[in-house]
Amino acid sequence: MTTVVTEAMTMHEIQLRDAKATLSAVVDQALQGEPSVITRHGRPEAVVLGFEEWKRLSQVPSFGRLLMEAPLDPEDLPSRTGSLRETDF
Repeated sequence: MTTVVTEAMTMHEIQLRDAKATLSAVVDQALQGEPSVITRHGRPEAVVLGFEEWKRLSQVPSFGRLLMEAPLDPEDLPSRTGSLRETDF
């Protein structure tokens, strides 16, 4: 098992065959706030995390939805001068 540290949390990386053999422990870790990335042939395939964490993450609105719901007036936005050209980047 490998431990992957991100800004928000520590995630354990475990091979699928090992996750099968220790599923109860993997689930217990997820319930304690320690999700696991399950890999197959060295590639990440799935994540096991606690149900409460999944519910919290599934309710986060998308960036597009946040923009659409932002209380903006037309004068809050910059005026458009035309189409962008490749040289504008």
